[in-house]
Amino acid sequence: MNRRTFVKTVSAVSLSAGSTSVIGQELVPISLPEPEKDGGKSVLAALQARKTTRNISSKKLPLQILSNLLWAAFGVNRERASFGKPGRTAPSASNSQEIDLYVALPEGVYRYEAGSHRLDPVVTGDFRNRAGRGGAAAAPVNIFYIVDRTKYDLGEGQPDRSIGDPEVQKSYY
Repeated sequence: MNRRTFVKTVSAVSLSAGSTSVIGQELVPISLPEPEKDGGKSVLAALQARKTTRNISSKKLPLQILSNLLWAAFGVNRERASFGKPGRTAPSASNSQEIDLYVALPEGVYRYEAGSHRLDPVVTGDFRNRAGRGGAAAAPVNIFYIVDRTKYDLGEGQPDRSIGDPEVQKSYY
């Protein structure tokens, strides 16, 4: 699913305002456990074991695994990085941190707040079937990466002044 389709599906008002639409039961923020940063396989061992699996389990993902996954995707890994912002596990142009992660669970869509390492409710309802084909609708979680171009830092001291050009911005995300 592309960004435009997702934003049309989950109303832009809900996404930008962070409000919760109530359809039945109201969603509450989900505090994630501290990510496990030690142990596991080495990067090379993980790459050696990497494969594509078309059989997607519908079994609920444990909160600890979801926590680890979201932290690895775009979590905060250091208090201070370039331009006085916290550092993230994935790079962004001039540390603009223009990508937001939206997490679709059976009960609703949440926005991942990396600073507090929690999921904030956006809208109730099961939107997983809008993620694509195959087993996406039955997957326990779908993660949408949404770019907010207004987050690009165009301030003084930015080493790459072309960051304000929308065509250059496309190459970053």
